[in-house]
Amino acid sequence: MGVATLYAMTTPVVDPAIEAYAAAHTTAPSDHLLKVAEATRSAEGGMSRMMVGALEGRFLEFLVFMTGARRIVEIGTFTGYSALSMAEALPDDGRIVTCEFDPKRAEMARSHFDASPHAAKIEVRVGPAVDTIAALDGPFDLVFIDADKPNYSNYYEAVLPKLADDGLIAADNTLWSGQVIDDKDDSEGTVAIRRFNDAVAADNRVICVQLTVRDGVTL
Repeated sequence: MGVATLYAMTTPVVDPAIEAYAAAHTTAPSDHLLKVAEATRSAEGGMSRMMVGALEGRFLEFLVFMTGARRIVEIGTFTGYSALSMAEALPDDGRIVTCEFDPKRAEMARSHFDASPHAAKIEVRVGPAVDTIAALDGPFDLVFIDADKPNYSNYYEAVLPKLADDGLIAADNTLWSGQVIDDKDDSEGTVAIRRFNDAVAADNRVICVQLTVRDGVTL
């Protein structure tokens, strides 16, 4: 199975009309985020569905606002939309380290960061995210996991020991277009997300809630 398939080639689990209504009643993205979205759709075609989009982008921004996060780690940069969304809520001394395995996508994201007012807040590191995390000093205030699904549990275990006492992990695509409840689906991505969801729900080190925002976000 190709890397693209292991990433989120999914659609929101919410009725599209409800999704559109929610987006219409959410503050519109900034101009530079609109440009990132347009460039992503142009460069990535169908793969652009991996981008979090306007509704979830604002959701991530609000997580930063509400938690007061200053040190953020993102696993899975893609073209930079989610990192820029979170950066909008960071103070000038706040920092995001975003991990991307694909050098070409990392370069595209850097160009988007450089064109925004938030370039100084964001550092892109290329390579396996588990290795990047091992090289970082904690504590992390907020971690956003949105990368290859078979490694979700590995990413979770890598960041949890470095999470601040009142820190937050947000994992994307945890409803996987509803495939998590399809007993006939035993594909690698679906099995990995089910395993991750079950492990987090049973983990007495954390308190969790699974939300039906777009394709599912577990906090």
